[in-house]
Amino acid sequence: MDILRLILSILLPPIGVFMQVGLTAQFWVNVILTLLGYIPGIIHAVYIIVTRGSSSTTA
Repeated sequence: MDILRLILSILLPPIGVFMQVGLTAQFWVNVILTLLGYIPGIIHAVYIIVTRGSSSTTA
């Protein structure tokens, strides 16, 4: 499932973040970053997916 989120994060960063954390502050931060610049939105989305994914599997 993380592979699908990462692919969506490259195509549409807010969708990947939404699938990972829902409608939280991180989603809205990603929307703003994506509107300001596509690359910062991708970086933030990948960061959220990688960090949240590893913590949810260990807890």
